[in-house]
Amino acid sequence: MKKTSFLLVLAVTASTIVFQSCGGKSNADLKNPTSASNDSASVANKESGEENESESDDKSAAKTGTKDLAALNFENMQAAFKGETTASAKYAAYSKKAKTEGFHEIALLFKAASTSEKIHANNHKAVLEDGGQKVPEITPEFTVKTTKENLQDAITGEGYEISTMYPEFITNANSAGNQLSLISLNYAYKTEKKHKPLYEQALAALENNTVKSLAKVFYICPTCGNTYDTTAPKRCGISMTTSEKFIKIDKLS
Repeated sequence: MKKTSFLLVLAVTASTIVFQSCGGKSNADLKNPTSASNDSASVANKESGEENESESDDKSAAKTGTKDLAALNFENMQAAFKGETTASAKYAAYSKKAKTEGFHEIALLFKAASTSEKIHANNHKAVLEDGGQKVPEITPEFTVKTTKENLQDAITGEGYEISTMYPEFITNANSAGNQLSLISLNYAYKTEKKHKPLYEQALAALENNTVKSLAKVFYICPTCGNTYDTTAPKRCGISMTTSEKFIKIDKLS
């Protein structure tokens, strides 16, 4: 009897200990494996969503950047078109001034340069039209001075295009990935690098009273505006256009 009572008390005590052990835990501590898994998935989805949003922002920024580069390139082409249109008209006026001052050879040089700049302007215009851009009407603004001053102005203008404008525009066109712009801009850039020495030579001749020694005929490539004095090669050194297509400048209108 005493043995039976002792076993009964021991069983009741053990049950109480087990119950207290379980009852001491909160509901949060007793979550089942499925709930824990769901929480982990929720965190993972949130992090994944943040990463996807970040990727989306990066793609959007890249797309915006591309649009900005394209817009900048077309702004450059508009500026180049305006500059070449103005230069063509200006050099035509400088040619007439040189003629009235009796500098026939310098007048021919300015006429040849005017023809070349017109080709550049038309090339730039074609690129703008191909890109669906509106080409503005340009009203050239310039002042005609003495032939010496006009040559100095031409040298300054060509120097700016060679050292600053066209290198910058070419870099932007390359970043925008616009191949037509690159072609047109490089045609002009390489030609202007030839114009500047011709103007410098003419200015030196004017100052030394040796204008008659200057070239009396020029050849202009109709594709890129490349300018040759006195003789021309079989093909243009810039565009590879054959010489039979060159525009010959040896008379003043």
